[in-house]
Amino acid sequence: MLETTLSILIVIGALFTFIGSLGLARMPDFYTRLHGPTKATTLGVGSLLIASMIHFSTQGEGVSFHEVLVTLFLFITAPVSAHLLSKAALHLRVRSIAPPPAQIEQADSEADRGRE
Repeated sequence: MLETTLSILIVIGALFTFIGSLGLARMPDFYTRLHGPTKATTLGVGSLLIASMIHFSTQGEGVSFHEVLVTLFLFITAPVSAHLLSKAALHLRVRSIAPPPAQIEQADSEADRGRE
């Protein structure tokens, strides 16, 4: 039963990590590329760390807190680093595939006029 649980957690972690890495490589612009490593890869590494924590807690002399600390550090630092990277990209005016907010408002107002 323990081996099955650990295997499932490892496979889920590997899939999330792979999907996050694939998103980093395949997304079209900088802002969408941030979602791969900060969302999916964080969940994948978290799942792998939970599997490691369960394994070493059952094999060792007690509960393994190293993995808990690494997981907490990862879940705190990944969103903060993504936020800082996106703020730096906005400051450097890195182009995005999404239209600027002014263009969105203008398109919405033109669509409203077309409905009247």
